[in-house]
Amino acid sequence: MKKHLLAFLLLFLLIGSAAEAQYYVVRPPRARVRVSPGYRRPPMRQAPAQQKKKQSNFEPTLNFSAGYGYPNLDKDQFADFFNRYQGTVSQTGPINAAIDYRFSKNMSIGIAGTYGKVSVPYYSFQTGSDIPDFTGTLKNYSIMLNILSYIPANNQHFEPYLRTAIGLNIWDQQYLDAGGATAAVASEPSQFAYQVALGTDIQLSKRSAFFVEAGYGKYIVNGGLKLKF
Repeated sequence: MKKHLLAFLLLFLLIGSAAEAQYYVVRPPRARVRVSPGYRRPPMRQAPAQQKKKQSNFEPTLNFSAGYGYPNLDKDQFADFFNRYQGTVSQTGPINAAIDYRFSKNMSIGIAGTYGKVSVPYYSFQTGSDIPDFTGTLKNYSIMLNILSYIPANNQHFEPYLRTAIGLNIWDQQYLDAGGATAAVASEPSQFAYQVALGTDIQLSKRSAFFVEAGYGKYIVNGGLKLKF
């Protein structure tokens, strides 16, 4: 009996050892992950070739302009005299002309000149007469550095600009009585000349334009013709 029991125990141990040897943990199948190749930066999108800036059809021009304006400040240069008052001022001009070089689409520089004449009668407070004691006359010539700054505008027929001019006044002044004799002497008027104006060219053709301006200085309004060479 002991032999059978011993044999049975041996057999059980052998079976247990064999089973233990063959035992393994069954793990669920591992999901297979497809590893993609390393991250690739998307191909650079070729930027479209930049279009060449449309070449401006601007070409430098030499401009000549001439016009006629309504005078502004010259009448303020008359002298004041004791016991005399001024009557109504009469004015001529100024006649003006300019030549300038337009070296860019936005600017030109040149020389401007004006000529104007103003006169005024002087009356006596004492006599109260309607006949003037004498008449003052100022003739003025000016020469100025002239700069035009053109203002961009989406219009082929109008080209606005800002005019800035500074320079020198040359005066010829007289205060004469009815017989033509000198009745009074006054100091020289201001020699500083200037003009600021906002205007526009109104195109007549490729080489010509009519211009109008409003401003302050030698004239308050001005208009004329411009030619381009």
